[in-house]
Parts: sequence; C-alpha cells; structure tokens
Amino acid sequence: MSAPLQTRLEAELVDARRARDRSRTALLSMTLSEVHNRRIEMGRDLTDEDVREVLTRARKRRQEAADQMRAGGREELARKEEAESEALSAFLPRPMEEEDVRALVRGLIAEGVGEIGPLMGRLMPLLKGRFDGKEANRIAREELAGA
Repeated sequence: MSAPLQTRLEAELVDARRARDRSRTALLSMTLSEVHNRRIEMGRDLTDEDVREVLTRARKRRQEAADQMRAGGREELARKEEAESEALSAFLPRPMEEEDVRALVRGLIAEGVGEIGPLMGRLMPLLKGRFDGKEANRIAREELAGA
C-alpha cells in the first residue's frame, strides 16, 4: 500500500526545500496549509479522499485563475497558474476521459434513470475528483436528449 497522500505531500515539500525550489515550496506549503485548515474544519484526521478533495479544489482554482489571467492579457501569470495546476495534478488520480463518462451515463440511462437530477446524483460519486461536474452535466443532458 502506498503512503498516505498527506505524507507524500509533506515529503515532496521537504524535497522541494532541499532543492531550493521556491515556487514548488510555496505551492506545497500553501496546499498543506489548506489540508491543515480542512482538518481543523472537519475536527478529525483526514482520509486520502478528503486530501484529494482539497487538491482538486486547489487545482480547479488555479485553472480558473489562469483563464482570468489570460482574459486579462497576462499570459506569463496564466502559464504560472497552469504549471501549479499541473503540479497538483500529479497527486490526483488519472482523470477520466469524456468517452468513459458517456459510457457511465449510458449505463445509468439503460438502468432506467431518465431524469437529470437522479442521474447526476448517481453519476457524481463515480466521478468524484476525476472529471469536472459541469462537463458531466453537459454530457448527461446530451445523452438524455438522445435517449
């Protein structure tokens, strides 16, 4: 079994500090701070799934920031945000492909789920942290329209 995710993050932080990699040190320190805050908020030790949620939110925030930077004409800052997002992605499970999500949606429709609410309710736990919810909703609506 692999080391807990929080332990891996802490080990990466130590390595980044030893390598004097300021940007990676800052990113990992900030992320571990968010993990610590989440632990306080929940009042218990975090599971790997809880830490993945923190990482997923942090990654998504950076992707949104990159989009905003690019819209504002700040390409260099957008690249920095995207690089941080990519660095966080290394700690997350491999994202699902759109075709995999479509197959799951078709399977749920075949089981008789015919409305968007119940469909998304059953789909999202299967996708948690591996596929964007907005995109999953779009796919589900397309598949329901075609069914």
